[in-house]
Amino acid sequence: MQSPDLDQAFPGLRGTGYDITSPPATDYNCIAWAAHNSTNWWQPDPFGQYYWPIGIPRQNTIQTYEQAFATLGFEACQSIEYEPGFEKVAIYVDANQIVTHMARQRADGKWTSKLGQSFDITHDTLRDLEGQDYGAFHRVLRKALQP
Repeated sequence: MQSPDLDQAFPGLRGTGYDITSPPATDYNCIAWAAHNSTNWWQPDPFGQYYWPIGIPRQNTIQTYEQAFATLGFEACQSIEYEPGFEKVAIYVDANQIVTHMARQRADGKWTSKLGQSFDITHDTLRDLEGQDYGAFHRVLRKALQP
């Protein structure tokens, strides 16, 4: 299923093979979705209202997101390409290097994203979501899958 509203919000999705894979949900966000957590909203807010891994600074920086995902076994990598035996997540940032979005690579090499309080979608490339809302893809992290 596709949506004209998504095509307007994310012009990079137009004409691609994206699919809406869930109804809207407010229990979790894109960061939680990238971490396989659909029960908590992940956000490094300074007041501690949302889930954030213990011991990781509550600052919206690329470094703190990398540290948060390091608690799950992720580390920086160079390639956005699918690699058998690894799971990858991607970090998006705005022009001020503030983290705006994260996506997770599926086992078929496509990407999956939670769009705020809206849908989860599957999309072909990281560039599909670049634009005014999420800025640009910045970095990929990966972790080895358990055998």
